Amino acid sequence: MQLPFELLLGWRYTRAGRATRRNGFISFISGVSMLGIGLGVAALIIVLSVMNGFQKEVRDRMLGVVSHIEIFAADGAALPDLAGTLAQVKAHPQVVGAAPFIATQALLARGEDMKGTVVRGIDPAREPEVTDLAVNLKDSVLNQLTPGNFGVVLGGELARSLGVRTGDKVTLVAPSGQVTPAGVVPRLKQMTVVGTFDSGHYEYDSALVLVHMDDAARIFRLEGPSGVRLKLKDLHQARAVAAQLADTLTGNLLVRDWTRQNRTWFAAVQVEKRMMFIILTLIVAVAAFNLVSTLVMTVTDKRADIAILRTLGASPQSIMGIFVVQGAMVGVIGTLSGLLLGLGVAFNIDVIVPALEQLLGARFLPQDIYLISRMPSDPQQADIVPIGLISLGLSFLATLYPSWRASRVNPAEALRYE
Repeated sequence: MQLPFELLLGWRYTRAGRATRRNGFISFISGVSMLGIGLGVAALIIVLSVMNGFQKEVRDRMLGVVSHIEIFAADGAALPDLAGTLAQVKAHPQVVGAAPFIATQALLARGEDMKGTVVRGIDPAREPEVTDLAVNLKDSVLNQLTPGNFGVVLGGELARSLGVRTGDKVTLVAPSGQVTPAGVVPRLKQMTVVGTFDSGHYEYDSALVLVHMDDAARIFRLEGPSGVRLKLKDLHQARAVAAQLADTLTGNLLVRDWTRQNRTWFAAVQVEKRMMFIILTLIVAVAAFNLVSTLVMTVTDKRADIAILRTLGASPQSIMGIFVVQGAMVGVIGTLSGLLLGLGVAFNIDVIVPALEQLLGARFLPQDIYLISRMPSDPQQADIVPIGLISLGLSFLATLYPSWRASRVNPAEALRYE
């Protein structure tokens, strides 16, 4: 099967040799445009993959502590019908685990130091059904939480800020006071530190306190759990499942999924990702529109060839197609090379970054600052496909004006001085 002569001639012009100084300069400009497109596409893929990796890393660490969905009483009191609520939520096909809990705020004191904390009362036997952190602590720490002993498990940063270790005593100050003849006095309870945890998420490591649910109910004077935490088969379905449960659950209950927690942070990451996409796309656009100058010079250099083709019967559309093919070839080669380079770096960034750190003698991500010792990367098809299409689209648009100029060349005028 013979290819159209527009395609063959356009490819020939794309790989034109360097017979003359002018041809060599045009080929150099064309190569620079191709290189610019490739580097722009690669930069887009690498940056967005790293941002996806950071977002996934933070999300996974956050979901190691929090559950996919939380259901709690609207007035902050104990659930009116715990057994009925558990039965309703477990009937949903997406729910794979459910555990009751008590959540409130309190002060934790050690000597003169006092910290505001989030106290979570849990059932150590059922908590591993809903969080990965509980699975990791089940055999080492959570089994130390027994009702009546008033033990606490502290986040690592919180324990370090208070200067306490396992076995030390701390004082838990409940927010609601106790009425006495002398007035309202704070309700205090001395607790024993039975362990610590490090989730890798500073917000929880610096403020979260785990206690047994029965002890929490006694300290905060609740009749039972204030909510139920759920784990789903697919965490990405959390918002839809939460909406369904909110419509079906009976009682004055509130339903909150994990996307509502730290919503500001996730929204900020999405805005940053969009801005980086726009900024780096401008790099691809600049490289793509360098094709305009390349093709304009090519058209000027090939005026005699265009005139001969026209006298042999080539139509203006055919002439235009030749230079569209030439510019499109540059865009396709540049885009494909950028995709290969970007994906190669994105999938091997865990090898490349340590090699650069060793070569330069520097740490890009100090663990004591970022709590992440490696550069994460998560290339996603939803990012890569638009990048490739935008690069090809910009390259095609850049070919239209020079190709139109070529189709308007007058053969008689072009051959007058040849």
